[in-house]
Amino acid sequence: MTDGMTWLAAPRSIAFGGYSVVMARGLTPQELVGRLTQTLRGPRHTAVPVGDLTGAGLLALMVEYDEIGLRHGRCGDWSYTVAYGGWMGEFGGGPPLSRGGVDICHLEFEEENGKPVPPQFAYVRDEVVLSAFNLHLDGSWGYDGVDGDPGTASRVQAALTAAGLPADEGTDDSTGDRYVHRTALGVVERHFGLSLPREEIVNGPLPAVLLEPA
Repeated sequence: MTDGMTWLAAPRSIAFGGYSVVMARGLTPQELVGRLTQTLRGPRHTAVPVGDLTGAGLLALMVEYDEIGLRHGRCGDWSYTVAYGGWMGEFGGGPPLSRGGVDICHLEFEEENGKPVPPQFAYVRDEVVLSAFNLHLDGSWGYDGVDGDPGTASRVQAALTAAGLPADEGTDDSTGDRYVHRTALGVVERHFGLSLPREEIVNGPLPAVLLEPA
């Protein structure tokens, strides 16, 4: 049995308040780090290796250096990175991550923001958005349905509906959002065959880099 994706909906499941998990099929972990570094907004950055670190270890190092940090690894066919620091949407410039026939799955979280920013999911293949939506499905921040390639988006929307989403209103905000978030992650996990190793990410050391201005 794999760990799947639903565990990412647990509060502080990765020991930080947000904000980004990127998975890539068709790239090595190092290649994914390189592409992400190119998409960082603002001045050009370089990825500086800092050894194998837990999430807590990387966060402690970032207090001293005040940079964005990445930990990276591999799970089956997918390379992945977990980002620490920065802000939602900061990896949004530069050449597309999915260029050259690569599959990219991007999850963004911003739990420490004072505004109720919902987590965002996007699946992109070779620069074509197949599926993208707000994981709270609440109509906030612009949309409440699934965007993307009509065929894929409609199938994901149907799977969300079959799973009972959007959920009935009237539940406690945190409980309700967390339930919808977890259920929506279960849908994309099954639809796209996605999984991340929980123990390895939450507690284990992984190769880490700091993204520093070049």
